Amino acid sequence: MSHIFNSENCINWWCLLLLMLLSFLLGYFLSRWLNGKSSNEALERCHDENKRLKLLGADNMKNEHAKTTFSSQKIKATKTMERSGEAVSKTGLNFASFGVATEADKNDLKKISGVGPFIEKKLNTIGIYTFNQVSKFSDEDIQNVTDLIEFFPGRILRDDWRGQANLLKDGGETDFSKRVDSKDVDYNKDPNKKHDNK
Repeated sequence: MSHIFNSENCINWWCLLLLMLLSFLLGYFLSRWLNGKSSNEALERCHDENKRLKLLGADNMKNEHAKTTFSSQKIKATKTMERSGEAVSKTGLNFASFGVATEADKNDLKKISGVGPFIEKKLNTIGIYTFNQVSKFSDEDIQNVTDLIEFFPGRILRDDWRGQANLLKDGGETDFSKRVDSKDVDYNKDPNKKHDNK
């Protein structure tokens, strides 16, 4: 190890360190110069944009809407989550047209073809719990429900939820509800696979 740091190599080490220091300093000052140049250009663009916006602002002040002050309005927080972790949404549904129900009145909405556990939970979240409610949906209610549960447009009409719910609310059955009752519907099964008739 002593032959690495002998007097002949010591000069080489110092030269190497000096070259490294010079390379570092050259890179440092070159990058500052280049960045300073681009920073100055960016600063000039900002000043130009600021002037342009001030001119636009002066023109817009002529408009009555731009003179409006918002200090008289109050800011109010909106509740977005229930304590249970469920999202709160303003439904915009007309409960007067199809009725109000609670979780205590709940029917098994999964008996309606097209309603699985996920959709049933979404329906419950917006206040839809019973077949009676679904059977009384107007076309406007169907559109609102479709938007609120983020369901495929037109699917509720194609699956005839109203007709199915009308049968089920009076104690009737559909082919699908019979399969649900006999536990022949597997909601965990891949929907792309065909149903097997055992």
